Formats: sequence, C-alpha cells, structure tokens
Amino acid sequence: MPSNSEITTSQLIRLIGLPGSPTIIDVRIDEDTLADPRLLPAAARREALSVANWSKDFAGKSVIVVCQQGRKLGQGVTARLRYEGIRAETLEGGFEAWRAAGGLLIKPDKLPKRDSTGRTIWVTRTRPKVDRIACPWLIRRFIDPNAIFLFVAASEVMSVAEQFNATPFDIEDVFWSHRGERCTFDTMIEELGLSSAPLDRLAMIIRAADTARLDLAPQAAGFLAASLGLSRMFRDDLEQLEAGMLLYDAFYRWCRDASEETHNWPSATKSA
Repeated sequence: MPSNSEITTSQLIRLIGLPGSPTIIDVRIDEDTLADPRLLPAAARREALSVANWSKDFAGKSVIVVCQQGRKLGQGVTARLRYEGIRAETLEGGFEAWRAAGGLLIKPDKLPKRDSTGRTIWVTRTRPKVDRIACPWLIRRFIDPNAIFLFVAASEVMSVAEQFNATPFDIEDVFWSHRGERCTFDTMIEELGLSSAPLDRLAMIIRAADTARLDLAPQAAGFLAASLGLSRMFRDDLEQLEAGMLLYDAFYRWCRDASEETHNWPSATKSA
C-alpha cells in the first residue's frame, strides 16, 4: 500500500491527459535512460541530486517524481520538494512499474529541441479548424504542457520555422503532416508512441472531421460543427486554441470513459 507521499501507477494512469494533471519529473540516472529513453507523458527531465537548484521551477504545482524503481532517488527528491512546500509524490515502483503496467511512454527521438526556457515551439497556418487544434491539444496534454504555438500566414510557415527555431506542422511536405488518408494527429500518435484505445478512438473522429469523411465516425459531424463554430467565434487564433482545448478534453473523456454510456429522457413510466 502506498504511503501518503506515493501514487500508484493505476492512479496516475487515470490522471494522464486530463487538464490539471500533475507535473511529472523524471529523475532517472543516465544509465537507466540510455537503456530505455522513453518518457512518461509530458515528463520533464531533471537531475536528482540538483533538486535544490531547480525545485523553485515547480512552486505551486502538483508533482509526481519518477525514478527507476521508486526508491532512494525518487523518494529523496520527493521529500526535498515537499520540504520546499511543493505538493510532491513518488510514483510507486517507478519507471519499471509504469512500463510493466502498460502505461503510455513517449518516444523522445522525434521530439523537437526545447528553447532556453525548456519549451517546444511549433508553427502552422492561421485560422485553425480541426487538425491544427487537435495537434496542439495532444502536445499540451501528452508532450509539453508549456508548448508555444505560432499561427502565421501559410506562405510564411517555413520561413518562421527557420528563423524562430520552430517545428512546422500540418502543412505540406513536412514531417508532422498528413500521410495518405491519415491526418497530422494520426502522425503524431504513431511517431510518438501514443497509440491507446481512447486516443485511437479520438483520432478516428478527428480524421473523419478533418478529411470530409463523416461516415467514418458518427460523432464526426457534431465534432466538425463545433470546431467550425469555434472558428467563427474567435478572431484570435490563440484565443480559439484555448477555447478549443475544452472541446478536445470533453471528447477525450468520452472516448476514454463514456463511449458505452447512453442517455434517454424521459424515462419510461409505469402505467397506473
């Protein structure tokens, strides 16, 4: 049974991908990360013995500390963070327990380099509709909660990417883009190792809405309508992105927890 400063893998799995999910800090030693370089979703890498130098970066946040086995490094870092007033817990059993439980693990080799503040920078075309909101949602929830998104004229995407060290997405002839009948959201799930039943179900809805094949998923027509409605409500692309996050959060929870639930009203009443 975990202590009051530990969290189990099953508990953490239920929090991953949700708004307000805890910040995950990976403090594994280099030898362990070389053996398996994958990361828990949205995890930040930090050096365990330097915790006093970086602990202030996580002030006011809820933190989960992950070491290889959930023992001395993880518990030591957790204890130091708690001393600094940070809400911190150790992942019980560490990385090995997470991997054994089949928790999502990100393949980091395809991830863009981070800027001087530790954030990834992405750039795409202005006036997003479906895929260009879906991909930032996926990145913010599973890759980099603090990611920066630049929306620019289509003709300037590649120039901005070069000048500002940003990663282009959802335009032609770049790595993060459509492939055949699959959209950019599909590409990110595949390349980053994020395939799971809820995300694959959501990807089908997004693909159907984004590629005008509404017959692929019964939810696609409503999803497209909501997406187009959002695009008419906001002139500013970043404001639209922030508003759209809630739509994708809701559909993700439906895909994860509620796809079998039905709702009928009014309920049948017994005859007198």
